[in-house]
Amino acid sequence: MADAVALPAPMTRRVSGRLWIVPPTALLALLFFYPLALIARQAFLDDSGVANVAEFARVLHARFFLNALINTITISVAATAGCLIVGLVLGLILALVPFPGSGVIARLIDTFIALPTFLVTLAFTFLYGSAGMLNAGLMEMFSLQAPPVDFLYSTWGVILAEVTVYSPFVLRPLLAAFSLVDRSQIEAASVLGARPFRIVRQVILPAAVPALIAGGSLCLLLTVNEFGIVLFIGAKGVITLPLLIYSKAIQESAYQVACIIAVINIVLSLGLFSLYRFAAGRLGV
Repeated sequence: MADAVALPAPMTRRVSGRLWIVPPTALLALLFFYPLALIARQAFLDDSGVANVAEFARVLHARFFLNALINTITISVAATAGCLIVGLVLGLILALVPFPGSGVIARLIDTFIALPTFLVTLAFTFLYGSAGMLNAGLMEMFSLQAPPVDFLYSTWGVILAEVTVYSPFVLRPLLAAFSLVDRSQIEAASVLGARPFRIVRQVILPAAVPALIAGGSLCLLLTVNEFGIVLFIGAKGVITLPLLIYSKAIQESAYQVACIIAVINIVLSLGLFSLYRFAAGRLGV
């Protein structure tokens, strides 16, 4: 009889333990899912609550949306490729080419992660802008009437700024991966006559592939959703999806169009994140 009375106690503890999930779930629903549901509702329904598929289709076929989508994909892919190249080169130098102060340089590069993106863009304006130090020096040196360097206010300027900001996100996991490489394998390959490029290709890079995928996927996600750099540079004709959402919502008060583009941007981001998780799971990242 005592056992019959004592049996519900573990069940009571399990039920009470499960109740702890309620507060964080409610907070998450209030701060994230509810605003997301409002955006989705505004995107798919009109003011009377009726489904408005025609407006969604119109935005998908609009020239301004297609241009923004192409710009977003082009800039994010190019910037991610640049981050992978810069991160790989810096990682190989810092990890495998010993020189005094390499640790200090690695920590200085890491500080870019903590800086707001607009600070790097502002520095680029001072350096490479129309009235920046480089153009001012060249105009004075060669008596030029117009600034000779004019790449900053273009797609290339946005890509360069994003590569500068997000390369540390590739460098950091690469340095961690390189620290796990067995140096005896590198020494053995060198003794057997393998050239440095072959050692990097056959010994070092295979160990760095998961880190490259993790860092590159993160850079791709961040560049797809980058807003501050594109806005601050103000490149003529360079409109990405986040900047288009801002323009439609704030400047034109076209809230439904902005919500439609926002939903597409969210789907694109979640798709990239799912692809990253799938690749990371297959490679054991």
